[in-house]
Amino acid sequence: MPASTAGGTKIDNSYNAHHLLVLEGLEAVRKRPGMYIGSTDTRGLMHCVWEIIDNGVDEALAGAAQRIEVILHADGSVEVHDDGRGIPVDKEPKTGLPGVEVIFTKLHAGGKFGGGSYVATGGLHGVGASVVNALSSRLDVDVERSPAIQGMSFQRGVPGVFSADGPGADFTPQSGLTRKGARVKKGVSGTRIRFWPDRQIFTKDATFTYDELVTRARQTSFIVPGLELVIRDLRGDEPREERFRHDGGISEFCDFLSADAPVSEILRLEGHEQFTETVPLLDEKGHMTPQDVERDLGVDVALRWGTGYDTEVRSFVNVISTPKGGTHVAGFEQAVTKTFNEVLRATKQLKVNDTDVIKDDVLEGMTAVVTVRLAEPQFEGQTKEVLGTPAARNIVRKVVSGELKKFLTSTKRAEKAQAKLVMEKVVAASRTRIAARQHKETQRRKNALESSALPAKLADCRSNDMEKSELFIVEGDSALGTAKLARNSEFQALLPIRGKILNVQKASVGDMLKNAECASIIQVVGAGSGRTFDIDARRYGRIIFMADADSDGAHIRCLLTTLFFKYMPDLIREGRVYSAVPPLHRIELSNPKKGMDKYIYTYSDPELQRKLAELTKKGVRWKEPIQRYKGLGEMDADQLAETTMDPRHRTLRRITFDDADVAANVFELLMGSEVAPRKEFIVQGAYEVDAEAIDA
Repeated sequence: MPASTAGGTKIDNSYNAHHLLVLEGLEAVRKRPGMYIGSTDTRGLMHCVWEIIDNGVDEALAGAAQRIEVILHADGSVEVHDDGRGIPVDKEPKTGLPGVEVIFTKLHAGGKFGGGSYVATGGLHGVGASVVNALSSRLDVDVERSPAIQGMSFQRGVPGVFSADGPGADFTPQSGLTRKGARVKKGVSGTRIRFWPDRQIFTKDATFTYDELVTRARQTSFIVPGLELVIRDLRGDEPREERFRHDGGISEFCDFLSADAPVSEILRLEGHEQFTETVPLLDEKGHMTPQDVERDLGVDVALRWGTGYDTEVRSFVNVISTPKGGTHVAGFEQAVTKTFNEVLRATKQLKVNDTDVIKDDVLEGMTAVVTVRLAEPQFEGQTKEVLGTPAARNIVRKVVSGELKKFLTSTKRAEKAQAKLVMEKVVAASRTRIAARQHKETQRRKNALESSALPAKLADCRSNDMEKSELFIVEGDSALGTAKLARNSEFQALLPIRGKILNVQKASVGDMLKNAECASIIQVVGAGSGRTFDIDARRYGRIIFMADADSDGAHIRCLLTTLFFKYMPDLIREGRVYSAVPPLHRIELSNPKKGMDKYIYTYSDPELQRKLAELTKKGVRWKEPIQRYKGLGEMDADQLAETTMDPRHRTLRRITFDDADVAANVFELLMGSEVAPRKEFIVQGAYEVDAEAIDA
């Protein structure tokens, strides 16, 4: 069939079996090194070193090694020596090759399968040593086992013999071990491996990092108590060396990681439990069949709380650091969160309506080292950064919950005092978090308020001239109807409010923004509120409060003034906030003289008495009874316009303050949460009130 074209691109249909490339043995590692060591830069190079070091650490975990020495040579090679049992040198029955050659040339070959030699190890897949070998231009291995040292060399994974030292020497492929001649005393054993990284694989700038080796060696010495690790660097002008040995284990590690002052001493939570795992095993016929295997999982956790806020949780499986956590860390975090909630509820430190503390509250200021030990753990990938064994979650959770509960509910004096401090810290962290979230929500609500559409109840004006425009904040819907007819819609806008708005002196910012009336006022003024207030962004030149002339109206004006003083004080400071003065009485004249209006308005009782006396003197009569306005809604539109809204006839009182601090104190006294000072103020003022002046 001829090749077809699609959109001008020729398609090759001759894809047959002979195109397939089967990568055998270590070829696969050299073709895709990133799959085995993560990358080919410094990180991948360091991974190779740790593959070799971890083999020695596994010997220490098995109780067979007490010392590991790592030497960085000047020629770019690395040498690792441990005093473990030594890699087996006898022949492996299936291949007929020495154990050393099998381990260094075959992927998935090693002593960590089947549970015969090791219980808990860092190596799992049997690829570590063979991968390092495949990616080395030369690798030498010497095994110290009685009666003599035996060894062999490899070039890019191929066994053979070099004519001289270094990777550049002539190489002859050859299988089998070479006896080095040096005798080994009875009871002495160990393995010495030296490798030169292949620069065809690794980048030019890939290098062995001394500081990283030191950091991880220190970490390993904490995890394996009694193991001595020596790191020696011979590359510079002056050799450097660090030695680590910590017999105190992870308690010492936790103390080393802690940077802040302690709230509690270091707690050690330990336990172990068995679980059943289904694993494929080779049967007698050579077939892989699934079988149930009983595993033992040991849990050992060291933790303490400090006065700081940072969390430091390090986790390990056997000796392998799991920087990205896994099932053991998930179990630990679930356990501490659940246990704290249970104890805090039981001790009434969390009330019924309080929300549960969350993981972040409990982990705040915590330093913890979480370790588990088990045979053949499951990891996500060869780089072993995340533990995947499902059973670890439940076992760690069970052990940590039980041990932590004992501490938190302890009746011993010292532990009880520490537990109390820790629980207080966790509750405080929870309250701080909730307050921060509420503040964030308030800011969001505020920003949304400032950017959203204007409320439907606003009767806006037509003019865009901000300086000339006026916003009347009107009490009640009844007055709104009259005011709409009375206003000059060219420059006068109306915003009705229902009843008494929230007393913002007592309320939080969040409560103020939740209040529909307060929110709509801030929205309509258009200049924001609080710190984000921008007076240049306002939509009106004047803000005028228009409420009834009675005590309720006075209260509403007071509440509105409080809102503006607390959240928009610049408007008051610049003299742009006013209170309209509606009349209290209307006198209708029976026989007005020439030049007199038929209706006369007065704004207080004394003014009424003076006006009536003046009319009597002039011989002008009026109709009884004199009308007293109970509210703005009682006025006709023309009366409201003439007396209260028309700039030519109205009276406005400007609201001002000379001293912001004094004004703030007065608002706090009159409108704040403290009742006692207000009561004292009222009692003192009562003696100065004229009983005749009380409108009752």
